[in-house]
Amino acid sequence: MRIVFIGHLAMNPTLTTKFSHFLSLHQFHLTYKRLFLPVLLIAFVANEATREVTVNTLSDAFWAVSCYVAFTLAVYHYVSLFISKENKVVALFNSSRSYQVVFSALLGALPGCGGAIIVTTQFVSGRVGFGAVVAVLTATMGDAAFLLLASKPDVGVLVMAVGVVVGCLSGWAVNAIHQDDFLRPQLKQALPHSCCKNENAHSAFEQKAINLQGSFWKWLIVPATIIAGLGSFQVDINQLFHLPEMGIEWIGAALIIVSMLLWSLTKEIKDYESTVAEDTKSVSSHPLQKAAQDTNFVTAWVIVAFMAFELTTFFGHIDLAALFSGWGVYMPLMGLAVGLLPGCGPQILVTSLYISGAAPLSAQLANAISNDGDALFPAIALAPKAALVATFYSAIPALIVGYGFYFLFEI
Repeated sequence: MRIVFIGHLAMNPTLTTKFSHFLSLHQFHLTYKRLFLPVLLIAFVANEATREVTVNTLSDAFWAVSCYVAFTLAVYHYVSLFISKENKVVALFNSSRSYQVVFSALLGALPGCGGAIIVTTQFVSGRVGFGAVVAVLTATMGDAAFLLLASKPDVGVLVMAVGVVVGCLSGWAVNAIHQDDFLRPQLKQALPHSCCKNENAHSAFEQKAINLQGSFWKWLIVPATIIAGLGSFQVDINQLFHLPEMGIEWIGAALIIVSMLLWSLTKEIKDYESTVAEDTKSVSSHPLQKAAQDTNFVTAWVIVAFMAFELTTFFGHIDLAALFSGWGVYMPLMGLAVGLLPGCGPQILVTSLYISGAAPLSAQLANAISNDGDALFPAIALAPKAALVATFYSAIPALIVGYGFYFLFEI
């Protein structure tokens, strides 16, 4: 039947033209490309060969990562409610070049990219110098900080502290070389559209999905965090709640797939930035809503890293930790190179590799210092030359710290 139809179509030019026009109007277009992730996860769960490794991996990602990230982000966003945008710290930026660097490094050390964005806009408006920009971009770790703090809080605090120290030293060094207005662009009347928060950018359908994300974590964050805590203390959750074997693992896998389905419908993927940067959030959103959006973004990249790690190990019988350990001296350079990419997604991948044992701490340190997270996007939009030079400057201490730690402690 198909051959007859194609033959008839080829012999009728008018029909061919109409059919081509029909295809051009009705060709399949996947608007929400993020759906590929949950659909792929469902396929892995449905496949008997990959079911066990997928369920265990997704369960670990939910109970050991997502729950802690959600709790950490909720606390962070609630605390941020009490911090005014026009505070004394921002006002002190104008009092001293050295103070500017210190305050900028501290703002950069805050998880997320908010501190770096504040300093960048202050630089463009002429309130802080170029050294402050270098300090904040060197100190910031972006959303990867939430993941590291949730999974390994002691290492997370250490990396953030190193970032502050290196950020201060880098900022002071730049102040000694450059004037405050180095590469400062002419102040424009309006900020570029790409760095402005458009609260009405989401469609009605996307807004419903966003609201459902918030409701999902609103009801789950407390019980899920309690269960995650019990699991961290090696309590057998299945036995405690009289669940069948693999019961809590299946629950975790199901919950994380549901969260990814909701996340996949909240934003279209149009370019590199929309892929690796977290979703735009309304300033007036509830703290739990903001925490839910950030948690699902971090979780998506964690799943990509964890699944790639486990499936490669499972099918290829390859120990990635041993494989990467053979790279040795190149690992800090790898962390640094990924850190130069804009956006938090690639940085979360590096942090996930470190948490899983595939990447050493030297690579994590080099990545944490060199990466600018999502803050690099508005920085490039507002002051492209300053952003690129500051990123290059942050790579120098990243190289020193990464290889310094490697030669001192990992050889």
